[in-house]
Amino acid sequence: MTDFSRLSLCLDLDGTIIDTAPDLVRVLNLVIAEEGLPETAFDEARRAVGFGSRALINGALERAEHNVPEARIDELQKLFLMLYAEDICQLSQPFNGVVSTLKAMKTQGVELSICTNKPGYLARPLIAELSLTSLFKRIIGSDDLERNKPFADHIWMAAGHKGTSRKIVMVGDSQPDVMAARNAKVPVIVMSYGYSTIPAEKLGADRVLRSFRDVPSALKDLNL
Repeated sequence: MTDFSRLSLCLDLDGTIIDTAPDLVRVLNLVIAEEGLPETAFDEARRAVGFGSRALINGALERAEHNVPEARIDELQKLFLMLYAEDICQLSQPFNGVVSTLKAMKTQGVELSICTNKPGYLARPLIAELSLTSLFKRIIGSDDLERNKPFADHIWMAAGHKGTSRKIVMVGDSQPDVMAARNAKVPVIVMSYGYSTIPAEKLGADRVLRSFRDVPSALKDLNL
């Protein structure tokens, strides 16, 4: 039986616990408007969220068949990051069941941390805007260490250990989460509602879930 008081749960952010795509695509549309372009297709842009701001911009420009030099992409990316940081949580919300489930697990002794490839300087204000900071022991973004996901270092830094004092489980939605977990030799749960371009069932996770409310029972099934 899983002892939740001896468990470190490392959670991806975008597409796993927070639906950030509405804000990211909102800012993307502001950026491409600088090129005189109309709003991009939301569903297609959503699938590119996990690849970062530059990929979002490039994808929108390609869909509009609008070519610009790399130097202009640099300028647009800088604008994107500035606008997003200025208004990071206009539309973003936790996915259904996330907050109540995390609160319940924390009450049972689970140590919760965020392990995200979103830069920490963006992740921490976002979590603060949602009034969720107190839930997490650590919030470790891509700019907080030399090697982020898919490297194991990211999980170990988020957990604060290498599985020596507590069991570690990674919860994410995409390939970098699964690869990082495999490299750290820890179990991984994938949420199927996330932003992965690869079907969740094909990522090779230990468990694939449709609802975040099922995370506690999945943890018990893992027999940690």
